[in-house]
Amino acid sequence: MSTVSIIEVKTPGQLKQFVRFPMDLYKNNPYYVPSFINDEINIWNADENPALQYSEAKQYLAYKNNKIVGRIAVLINHKEEKELGIRKVRFGWIDFIDDEEVSQALIQKAIDYAKEKNIDKIEGPMGFTNLDKAGMLIKGFDQLATMIGIYNHDYYPKHLEKLGLVKEKEWVEFEIKFPDSLPEKIHKFNQLISEKYKLKVLRFKTKEEILQYVDAMFDLLDETYKHLSTYTPISDEQRKTYKEKYFKLIDKDFIVCIADENNNLISFAITMPSYSRALQKSGGKLLPFGWWHFLRAGKKNDRANFYLIGIHPDYQRRGVTSIIFKEIFDTFKKKGVKTLETNPELEENKSIQLLWQDYNPVNHKRRRTYSLEINGK
Repeated sequence: MSTVSIIEVKTPGQLKQFVRFPMDLYKNNPYYVPSFINDEINIWNADENPALQYSEAKQYLAYKNNKIVGRIAVLINHKEEKELGIRKVRFGWIDFIDDEEVSQALIQKAIDYAKEKNIDKIEGPMGFTNLDKAGMLIKGFDQLATMIGIYNHDYYPKHLEKLGLVKEKEWVEFEIKFPDSLPEKIHKFNQLISEKYKLKVLRFKTKEEILQYVDAMFDLLDETYKHLSTYTPISDEQRKTYKEKYFKLIDKDFIVCIADENNNLISFAITMPSYSRALQKSGGKLLPFGWWHFLRAGKKNDRANFYLIGIHPDYQRRGVTSIIFKEIFDTFKKKGVKTLETNPELEENKSIQLLWQDYNPVNHKRRRTYSLEINGK
């Protein structure tokens, strides 16, 4: 008889326990980076998360011996089903102690939820949309996590594979050490490409100047990734939310925008100083003193993270990425950044990975989603 009980999260207190569980689980782990507690709570608030307008979700806590030992969320993105014809239950926010009885009970809850909805597949870990964290770490357990990546113990994938889940999608991440200077041939090549296609790098004096290009950035994201089988366009509600919540946090110096002769945006890239150490020191809270750690990380930091890139299909494989990287290099040199860590990219997305190929990238992390086909609905 199972000694694990699964309880659905119903109250604000339970939701806080759900959010804080991984912080307790990884309390002494030097590589784990907590999320902002308030942001994690707001994910489940329809007024704060536009994805809930077209999704349904439930959260669960696992108990053993009257102690929380695991958590999982299950969700269905109805927009994905409507636009891509994909019917599946996504599971995410999955964490558990090294106890197979616990992981089995959590996955069984996802299976039961899928059967209840007459759906024959589960996949995770993943969030509501393409802009949410996804992929269980399978390589890089001894590497510092980032704000946009999931961290987990090395026993997680072993548990899922033992339960019969199989690889669905895989992402790769790279670490790049910046040279002291770029070869002259790169400068000449960039000038050649700029002149050939009549391109220019946009310079921003204030954050407000960036806002007029935000919608164009989202358009470019859709254009860049629409060929990927799992990509769903960003909704107007999501655009509004991301613009209001996140763009004000971005340092204008870490944004590269390239326009054509008519001032139309054809490419952009967003990097940010690494806030991993700041999040560790703040414990996922900005108050009372967390803001100080973030302020310091933004001003003095030798590490940066690559967050987003968009390149119009008409300009892909035409050398535009070289211009982007040169601009990033110039900014990093001024800021004292020595190391860049890329965001997770699907392993088959070679066009994006070409951006790093000339700079000796080291594949230091891999992550994947796992899926299970369910019989006997």
